[in-house]
Amino acid sequence: MERSRSIIAGLIAALVASILLSSLASIHSGLAAPARELAKRRPKPPESSLKCEKPKLRIVVDVGHTPDSYGALSARNDPEFGFNLVLARLVTAKLKSEGFAATRLLVTDGKARPSLLKRVSAANDGRADLFLSVHHDSVPDKLLEAWEFDGAKSYFSDRFSGHSLFVSERNPHFATSLMLARMIGRQLKDQGLHYAGQYTLPLMGRYRRQLLDKDVGVYRYDGLVVLSQTRSAAVLLEAGSIINRDEEMTMNSPERQEMIAGAVAAAVGDFCERR
Repeated sequence: MERSRSIIAGLIAALVASILLSSLASIHSGLAAPARELAKRRPKPPESSLKCEKPKLRIVVDVGHTPDSYGALSARNDPEFGFNLVLARLVTAKLKSEGFAATRLLVTDGKARPSLLKRVSAANDGRADLFLSVHHDSVPDKLLEAWEFDGAKSYFSDRFSGHSLFVSERNPHFATSLMLARMIGRQLKDQGLHYAGQYTLPLMGRYRRQLLDKDVGVYRYDGLVVLSQTRSAAVLLEAGSIINRDEEMTMNSPERQEMIAGAVAAAVGDFCERR
């Protein structure tokens, strides 16, 4: 008998709870529509403005790829990571010499996907203000041609050359990212360098991108983790094509490396002055 009372009491409690939940659901549904309407009318908060003090501006210069996941191979079989490391170090040194004392070189290890998440975590945990990822370009495999270099089979494509800049619309500071990318592109153009225009062509397939600035070569690339998931303004620079045999040699020259690093530092300086 005692057990029967317990069961009945449990059923009654469950019934009361069900009635209460039903009542709350009705109230919520009545309030949800006005709340949604109010949310639609409410203007989006403006993108926070970044105040620039050179010594305090936290800039992360990311070396694209890792020794284990080295990116593209050049026309002469050199891994992209090596090119990225040399240029990123130089960019970091240039920025520090221009007064951006808090600039940090970011080198990660491991395989591709885990290393991307490490980069994002390092930038976000370090509360970066600007994130610049340094890379060197190649082409889709279908555009490669075979040749032999130093007795080894190699691949090249001399069809395209030039640098390119990428930003993500998913970045919380998209407008700032685009502004910085345009400034870098302008500085590179003022040095007589041209951007890679092939990313708008159908032959690029899944690598085809929307061109946001046709004057200085800024493209939209939402799928890049380091651009979309960093909480700071973020830009990826493809400094030049290392699959192009002539441009590979140029990208290896100290003169071109100095030119690009100087252009990046000048652009960040201009950016800081406008904040």
